[in-house]
Amino acid sequence: MAIEERLRPLYERLKLPFGRLELMTGIRERRHWPLNTLPSDASAAAGKAVLSKSALRAEQLEVFVHAAVCRDMLEPATASFAHRKIGLPARAQVFDVSNACLGFLNSMVLLAGLIESGQVQAGMIVSGENGRPLIEQTLKHLLTAPLDRNAIKPFFANLTIGSGAVGAILCHRSLVKGRPHRLLGGACRAATQHSDLCKGDTHGAEALAMQTDSEAMLVAGVELARETWSDFSAATGWNAALPDRFICHQVGAAHRRKLYETLGLDLAKDFSSFETLGNMGSVSLPATLALAIENGSVNEGGKVGLLGIGSGLNCLMLGLEW
Repeated sequence: MAIEERLRPLYERLKLPFGRLELMTGIRERRHWPLNTLPSDASAAAGKAVLSKSALRAEQLEVFVHAAVCRDMLEPATASFAHRKIGLPARAQVFDVSNACLGFLNSMVLLAGLIESGQVQAGMIVSGENGRPLIEQTLKHLLTAPLDRNAIKPFFANLTIGSGAVGAILCHRSLVKGRPHRLLGGACRAATQHSDLCKGDTHGAEALAMQTDSEAMLVAGVELARETWSDFSAATGWNAALPDRFICHQVGAAHRRKLYETLGLDLAKDFSSFETLGNMGSVSLPATLALAIENGSVNEGGKVGLLGIGSGLNCLMLGLEW
């Protein structure tokens, strides 16, 4: 693995076994954008791609949201840059939504609410995550700081991060020709007493820094998911057997195994992408859904449970009928 090879001096100094990243997470690959790629570049590419597949025209979109953790800068909204690059109409509402790995799902709920209330008919959500700066800063720190085995643990999760982009168009069913893909409902819960377990921030001009208590995050996150699943089942009437497919946030093998065991869900219904894409933040869940649809793992009329969770801690579960 290229990352572990770059960390060879650290591994040899601390006598760490090579291959431990894949062994502990199940992640054997991840991908990154070319140097100098901006989040708005990635989001705009995803927006153009989803627009090319849609029966709707750009001028019909009344809302445009950039939902990634990564942003071009603090101000203006990264959505402004991506909006211009895609060539979307001036009458659209343009804004960012940022909520760690849940940003895309949160944006789906917000846009669905605007549509359901009659304020708009259609809108687009995009997310472009660039994990390269975080990976590079983490590698630099691990190779230069005098860290022991315990001190490197908060940086381990950083090495699972990948880059990617995804886009979706939501609209009122009156604009759909043929069978609609429907967002049916869901539930959310917060456990903000755990907001210190994963914290990221800027580090210098183009670098990012993040530290995570991975073990405590796993325990607290799965417990929050258990509580949210109970609310989700009550809100939707879905039980563990009803969904045809589950798509959860892509953290790694240990998280997936513990999540499915705790919620009593059938692991055979899972569709994952973390093995080759890593954790792409807000992109992970919707991109994994897109991959599942593309390879026929989600069929027309199938019911899909979207199980989202992000640092904060926040959990959002949505029911989708494809």
